[in-house]
Amino acid sequence: MPLLGKKKPPIAIGAPQVTVAAQKAKAAEERIVLEEERVYRRGVVSVRDIIAPASMQLTPSFVKLGDVFVRTIFVVSYPRYIAVGWFTPIVNLPVTLDIGMFFYPVKSDVILKQLKKKVGTLEAQVIADSEKGAPRDPIRETALRDIEKLRDDLTQGTEKFFQFALYATIYAKDKAELEKLTEDIEALFGSKLIYSKKVFFQAEQGFNSTIPLGNDELMIAFNMNSSPIASSFPFISADLTSDNGILYGINRHNNSLILFDRFSLQNANFVVFATSGAGKSYTMKLEILRSLMLGTDVIVIDPEMEYKHLSDAVGGTYINISLAGEAKVNPFDLSRPVGEEVKTEDIIRSAVITIKGLLKIMLGQFTHEEDALMDRALIETYAKKDITATSDLSKVEAPIMSDLQEVLEGMEGGASLAERLKKYTTGTFGSLINSPTNVDMRNQLVVFSVRDLEDELRPIAIYSLVNYIWNVVRSERKKRILTIDEAWWLMQNEDSAKFIFALVKRARKYYLGVTTITQDVNDFLLNPYGKAIVTNSALQLLLKQSPAAIDLVQQTFMLTEGEKYLLLECAVGEGIFFAGAKHAAIKVVASYAEDQLVTTDPRQLLELEAAKKEFEEQMMPKGL
Repeated sequence: MPLLGKKKPPIAIGAPQVTVAAQKAKAAEERIVLEEERVYRRGVVSVRDIIAPASMQLTPSFVKLGDVFVRTIFVVSYPRYIAVGWFTPIVNLPVTLDIGMFFYPVKSDVILKQLKKKVGTLEAQVIADSEKGAPRDPIRETALRDIEKLRDDLTQGTEKFFQFALYATIYAKDKAELEKLTEDIEALFGSKLIYSKKVFFQAEQGFNSTIPLGNDELMIAFNMNSSPIASSFPFISADLTSDNGILYGINRHNNSLILFDRFSLQNANFVVFATSGAGKSYTMKLEILRSLMLGTDVIVIDPEMEYKHLSDAVGGTYINISLAGEAKVNPFDLSRPVGEEVKTEDIIRSAVITIKGLLKIMLGQFTHEEDALMDRALIETYAKKDITATSDLSKVEAPIMSDLQEVLEGMEGGASLAERLKKYTTGTFGSLINSPTNVDMRNQLVVFSVRDLEDELRPIAIYSLVNYIWNVVRSERKKRILTIDEAWWLMQNEDSAKFIFALVKRARKYYLGVTTITQDVNDFLLNPYGKAIVTNSALQLLLKQSPAAIDLVQQTFMLTEGEKYLLLECAVGEGIFFAGAKHAAIKVVASYAEDQLVTTDPRQLLELEAAKKEFEEQMMPKGL
């Protein structure tokens, strides 16, 4: 029965239709937004886009990623014993390598059960051979002893058992290089009696197994306990620590000390390459200071007066070579023969060749006629001072440049050469090399400064100084180091470059180590004699390099990509130290006292000078 006074609610005609339309419009709007997001994300560069190669080609034995050829080598079997660090020669190869190692633990009780069965079989065979009177089998007995030891170790918990998989992926620019690298690495494995194979129809799986995804797609493992697995540890760096020598720095790979005696190698020569401000002079002054403490004599050619503070601190002799200076070096000086192995005639002939090289730097290249004339004039110049093949060189007085000029003036066709020589006898540069030698080298540290010379005269002065030092070295065998800073000056002229190369090559016979330092790497390494000097130097130090020179340095020293970028990004005093066949990343370190003596920072030097002046004023008696 209907209730009186109540009305039914009005029916909203069309309401459901409005709601459905709104929902459709909203869904369409969401689809548009999702499509826009999808389009946006398609245009965003992801990490995969950056690291992915442009193309990938699969072949049975290698993968071609873009222009790079990639191949994986896997280890199949190992010998009975492998030494600790056996993997180091392969890891330290100067090539790009990806190493994949996979360890699959096996429960000890499972292995013990299998070993127990194997022991029973072997013992039964040994007993059967003994009963038959057959000769003993050493292989079987050795296997039995190894299994028994392994059972003991597994039972005591000192060893664990694994299945061990080892893969190495190599990269090459072309197929020929890939084959060569494959042969080299398989030969290194073979030298350790380790049998390896290259992938075949599994090139992609091999590549995937060594990239940092942790997937073992080859699944080629070898049963091995934990001790030999530990000997395969790949993170082993070169150790340059020895019982004798001086501290060069800290090995950045393992924080060990790089202690080395440069005279213990096949030669004691040292080359240093670095940009300006990378710490090369600082490092060399540290080496000099520490070498002096061990009794080694040191001679330095200083182009920028950087070694004076060190020389004064240790009581060395500092000789300033300049046009107005009192110190003179005569290029006509002769070495004194050591023993009977060097004849006087050979010494004179060697001096003539050396002086002729100096004259070419001074006067320019000679024609064939001028060369022959100069050769004869130099011999007559020595003869003028009674220096011949029969002379006693310890009692003669060497000629000077003016004597050569007089001889040339008296020779037919020598007037032109004599006229060109006047510039260095009576002309502007006459006071540099036209006087008898008056320098004293009877000190443990002798530094020759050429800072005050003009650029035109520096190559001439350095050539004369090195020749004089070489004569002194040949006159008395003694443990010495000759440091030539900014050696690129001598690489600019063929004759001086040839002379330095000859000096570096012969230094070992006279107990001399030659250190050549340069910041102009291109001038040095693009010179054939510069490259030969590097080859004949057993020690090499590369500090921070400029991007313009890094490719040439990488090619010359066969650096990996990682070492290349280390040299581009390293801090002051950091780089790579080469000693013979070994090399390691180095950080040069000094004590506080050493730092005060060898610093090249102008601000620090000013502070030291101010402190020294203040100390002297305080110590001066009052009233004076």
